[in-house]
Amino acid sequence: MSAWVRKYMELIRYKNCLMAGFAATTGTFIAENIMASDAFDLFHLKNYPFLDMGLVFLVVFLISGAGNAINDYYDFKIDSINRPERPISSGRVKLKKALYFSFLLFAFGTFLAFSIQQICGFIAFFNSLMLILYAKTLKSTPFLGNLSIGYLTGSTFLFGASVFGFDGLKALFVLFVLSALAITAREIVKDIEDMEGDKMEGIDTLPIRIGAKKASYIAVLIGFLAIFLSPLPYFMSVLGLRYLYFVFLADLGFFAAIHQILALKNPAKSSKMFKIAMFFALLAFIAGV
Repeated sequence: MSAWVRKYMELIRYKNCLMAGFAATTGTFIAENIMASDAFDLFHLKNYPFLDMGLVFLVVFLISGAGNAINDYYDFKIDSINRPERPISSGRVKLKKALYFSFLLFAFGTFLAFSIQQICGFIAFFNSLMLILYAKTLKSTPFLGNLSIGYLTGSTFLFGASVFGFDGLKALFVLFVLSALAITAREIVKDIEDMEGDKMEGIDTLPIRIGAKKASYIAVLIGFLAIFLSPLPYFMSVLGLRYLYFVFLADLGFFAAIHQILALKNPAKSSKMFKIAMFFALLAFIAGV
């Protein structure tokens, strides 16, 4: 891999993009399984949309990458304190080039989404606007910024399911809610971790507004809500018994993350535990099909 490609792959944080794309295709797979078991007579169920599934992965990869790139564009000064090793803050990628690159990815990803079907296109377009708005404004808006990222991350499942239209969206709505809750909790924890740099730049995050202790209580409350609701996909007959086995492991990870932030006051470790727990939650979604 050339140095040019490597730095732009680092800019878009390609590992996160791969995980988001995988989550979206998981949404397509789960929605197809649910609707097939309910005997929906849809063209897509008679002819499994492998091409659309590949396009779903590519769209989410591109738009997620665009969101990461434009976020780093607006966070250039903050990252010079909190993340000095990133491509823009280290000087390896110029500011304007990062901005143009992100717009290119947004445009291409949205175009591909409309080629799948209109609902996919509208979700991709709306999420692109949300990512730009988040990077420019919402990130520095206490709690609303955290909720925005929760929605955007959880919506990857909805996007994957939207291949099957509104029926697909309804089928996976509960997975969207669970994902959004877990991500929102982790985003609050990450804001606690980044308080020093955010204070220096005058960013008004939730921990800065109400204090790290109260913000951690809110993150814990949302985390507990996600754990409490985690059995719902099984009881709603969305996912099978194997889901419960794997989601139990995910819940243990969430408990560990909560312990790190609440008892040990370690937001960095808590954030990592949240990420590990969400990986097991994704495995649970797949295993439960």
